[in-house]
Amino acid sequence: MPVTDTIADFLTRIRNASAAKHKTVDVPASNLKVAIAEILKDQGFIQDFDRVEDNKQGVLTLKLRYHFGQEVIREVHRVSKPGRRVYAAVDKLPRVRNGLGIAIISTPRGVMTDKQARRENIGGEVLCTIW
Repeated sequence: MPVTDTIADFLTRIRNASAAKHKTVDVPASNLKVAIAEILKDQGFIQDFDRVEDNKQGVLTLKLRYHFGQEVIREVHRVSKPGRRVYAAVDKLPRVRNGLGIAIISTPRGVMTDKQARRENIGGEVLCTIW
């Protein structure tokens, strides 16, 4: 069955694998998902990721992180959806758990965290929040 919201599917796979204590999770690859995975790695939410090329779309293999047996990714929420896009100006960017979490923003300068977007003084589409 085709998936209409690939980012929501990506986040749900991470959420489910983390709750089931899996070490890795495989998701279909795309440039946007690679950008989100890079942010998750830089922010310490996952250990690493690999892009495996097949003769189709490719696969991202994410290595999940745990701290003393507890998952590092506690909550993942999709904010902007295909039926309702959510855009925010730089002064209206969300703060997740008072700065403990991150919001991933798609801007004209690329995909970045809410903190980076504030630093560069740019708004964009709020893709998801992670804590």
